[in-house]
Amino acid sequence: MEEQQQDFIMFPSHTTGLMPQEERLEVPNKACRLTIGIPRETAWLENRISLVPDAVSLLVKSGHRVLVENNAGAASHYSGKEYSEAGAEIVYESALIFQCDVIIKVAPPTTQEIEMLRGKQVMLSSLNLAGLTEAHFRQLAAKKVTALAYEYMKDRDGNFPVIRAMSEIAGNTSILIAAEYLSHPDYGRGLMFGGLSGISPTEVVILGAGTVGEFAARAAMGMGALVKVFDSSVYRLRRLQNNLGTRIYTSVLQPRPIEEALKTADVAIGAVRPQGGLSPVCVTEEMVQQMKAGAIIIDVSIDQGGCFETSVITNHKNPVFEKYGVTHYCVPNIASRVPRTASRALSNLLAPIMLKIGDEGGINNILRTDTGVRNGVYLYNGISTNRYISEYFHLPHKDIELLIAAFH
Repeated sequence: MEEQQQDFIMFPSHTTGLMPQEERLEVPNKACRLTIGIPRETAWLENRISLVPDAVSLLVKSGHRVLVENNAGAASHYSGKEYSEAGAEIVYESALIFQCDVIIKVAPPTTQEIEMLRGKQVMLSSLNLAGLTEAHFRQLAAKKVTALAYEYMKDRDGNFPVIRAMSEIAGNTSILIAAEYLSHPDYGRGLMFGGLSGISPTEVVILGAGTVGEFAARAAMGMGALVKVFDSSVYRLRRLQNNLGTRIYTSVLQPRPIEEALKTADVAIGAVRPQGGLSPVCVTEEMVQQMKAGAIIIDVSIDQGGCFETSVITNHKNPVFEKYGVTHYCVPNIASRVPRTASRALSNLLAPIMLKIGDEGGINNILRTDTGVRNGVYLYNGISTNRYISEYFHLPHKDIELLIAAFH
């Protein structure tokens, strides 16, 4: 009886002794304080900024240190005083910004900016593959940087939130740009965008039924235009019609239907999704030659190579050129045309990620737990983890899952 009682006492004491130890092993990593640097964009005519004063205030109140280069927000109409009042430290030397633990930019870092890095830091920026070279990635890799691209980051639903936000802006703005140049006395022959009683409506051809295509279609239809949308996916065309709530002309992305539609089009919007890394060329030079004089081409896909064979990258200072009597607008960062709106949209998405990195105890911990953020990584401690980039720029490739496990 005494032995039974002793066994009975030992059993619960053994159980209660093990359970707290297991609980302690599952305690999450402690939060860390980040030093975040926001440089002034040096890319020509890049007017956006990655974090607006409201987001900076949120980060500072959470214990993080934010350094903002002087006049970094001027092009987006945010003053240094606004950032200072939000708790940021205004810095007058670019080199100090690039010593921070985390650097958040809009445009990819330039050669000079990469040289200023101290190494083994975290950098978030856009990628814009069409304008980058193998030397760029090798220089960045030499600094052992963990680099994330906005274009590749996903949310919980598997969508690309930064791309969607910028695409909504680009889709709406592309129609406003088209209307501006269509009415231009030289470029568009003085035509009004939309429809008018007794006059045929403006014909708009949109290549791509993604977010850019959808919002371009909404804006064009709202102004009374006749819209035709082409895409390689019947599913995306069906989804577009459901989202618009009305039946519009849709067609699969094939040469003959595109050629016929372009002959009568007043405006053509290129918004084809990239396949792997670059957008496919859907409109040949011969097709452009057959378009009406004074027609407008807006190649929104130009930052990924462009989907018109005649497209050549332009900028906000000299945004258009004319070829075969057709006006081409090929500015890669259309969202930068409305920088304050675009900056706020970008900031709304990046600030929560910064807070989460701090709460999780650093970038390595969040990469282990957040697949969406992990998907944005293309360099991990200087090693290329994006297969397309590795193959296109001849870089050695490693699987990020294995690298994260190895570094832990």
